[in-house]
Amino acid sequence: MEQPSESCGQTPERRNRKDSDRRDSVVDRRSGLDRRQLSAQESGYAGPDRRSGDRRTGLERRRGPGLRRSDDRKAAEEGEMTAEQFELIMAIETYKKVNKRMFPTWTEVLEVMKQLGYRKVVGRSIKLENVPEPGLEKVA
Repeated sequence: MEQPSESCGQTPERRNRKDSDRRDSVVDRRSGLDRRQLSAQESGYAGPDRRSGDRRTGLERRRGPGLRRSDDRKAAEEGEMTAEQFELIMAIETYKKVNKRMFPTWTEVLEVMKQLGYRKVVGRSIKLENVPEPGLEKVA
């Protein structure tokens, strides 16, 4: 029968060493430069450079310098809701109770919004890559 320590993959020499605990060492196990500091050619990365260019979509939660929250967003984060926000929340809650769904899918949320009267009548103001824009509905 195997001894338990041999099944762990340790050799007898390593098992008997008192200083084999790597947590006691202050030496960094990495050798050489940090690969994030290397150029694409040096690191061997063949994909597109994702760090360059403006990647803002308008959906970012973090605000950079000079970007401020809208008054509606600020009020909602502070616990105050507009009538429009309250109507949507109550409609979703009602949908969840009627359909016995704790977590509705996004398709179901869109269905509730359409039942509230929301329609796409203006083109989007955010940048979404590889997402076709659906057709607009005419305002009566």
